[in-house]
Amino acid sequence: MTGLDWKERISVNTNVCHGKPCIRGTRIWVSLILDLLASGSTVEGILEEYPQLKQEDILACIAYGAETARERFIPVVLEGQR
Repeated sequence: MTGLDWKERISVNTNVCHGKPCIRGTRIWVSLILDLLASGSTVEGILEEYPQLKQEDILACIAYGAETARERFIPVVLEGQR
């Protein structure tokens, strides 16, 4: 991630939110932010809903999601095979 390292903003602690990746210093799951973005929420809307966050936190969530997509294979139905 250019200019911003997601590792500085995302943390995993087995004692916080059952070890789910969260925005550092909060109990806000990375998956929640990604779900909100996927459902059409804007960065501005998320920042209004969660004023403790910064734009960089949301960008870090996106970068974390991209990193996990590179590292993990999730089977999907191939085109033409439905």
